[in-house]
Amino acid sequence: MRFAAVLNRDGGTLRTTDLSGFCDRLRQTLEAAGHSVDVDVVAGEDIAAALQKAARRRDVDVVLAGGGDGTISAAAGLLMNRKTALAVLPAGTMNLFARGLGVPQTLDAALKSFADGEVIAVDMASANGRPFIHQFSIGLHAKMVQLREGMEFGSRLGKMRASARAAWATIKNPPALKVTLTIGEAEIVTRATGIGVTNNLFGEGHLPYADNPAGGVLGIYISVARRRGELVRVFFDMARGKWRDSAHVEIHQAESARLKIHAASSKYRAVMDGELVQLERETEIAIHPGALKVLVPSRVARAEAA
Repeated sequence: MRFAAVLNRDGGTLRTTDLSGFCDRLRQTLEAAGHSVDVDVVAGEDIAAALQKAARRRDVDVVLAGGGDGTISAAAGLLMNRKTALAVLPAGTMNLFARGLGVPQTLDAALKSFADGEVIAVDMASANGRPFIHQFSIGLHAKMVQLREGMEFGSRLGKMRASARAAWATIKNPPALKVTLTIGEAEIVTRATGIGVTNNLFGEGHLPYADNPAGGVLGIYISVARRRGELVRVFFDMARGKWRDSAHVEIHQAESARLKIHAASSKYRAVMDGELVQLERETEIAIHPGALKVLVPSRVARAEAA
């Protein structure tokens, strides 16, 4: 296969990696397996243009994207409903989409898995037509991200510490949104502290990512916790992947959902795949089965086929 690798030198763990040496290993690993590869290392401000250029190439079978959540989400959006596959280099903080695909979590191990990997189709989701691969969320998560954005951190560990501080600040002063959530024929009117809509249901007992990235459903998680102790418990359950054990989280699944905010939407933000976006008054969210081709380790492809 022919690869076009686009690496965000300012994103995730790549900012502290010896990129010259890593690029040499990338070429050697893929070329030793009979593939060809072009490598483009760019600054964060140039990543969107570099990914667009790679996605438009007709001679490329796989776009290998390396960076944080924003980089991977942008690459997936460009390749949605295309024949070109995406290879996810796990260079972010949590690498949740890569984990769901079974990609090894170290850079060199991921490269080796790509060398003999296979292409499968997985789902994507969209919010008002904008694609996402992991989660669209409002309330608790959005406020936490907004607070974290105002903090300084220069490493993966620093980001995790900033996330913890932002989570505690959110727990002490949680948001409360009056919303109408339409799921199929059901209409839920509630005052929620947080709502997350995910590209497939999260698995249990681990970090929040989908065990089956081709499950064909949205996961809809509604936090009804209000007291500080309840909110602490929600964050604790979330970190442990104990969604179904939580007494303060309602879980639904559907192929589509409509979210309406009963407030001035300009007061709030949403988070899509880790990035803050403007929250609109009404949001239509849908699952798109098999909309993204991805390169996964051969053992994962064999398990999917079985």
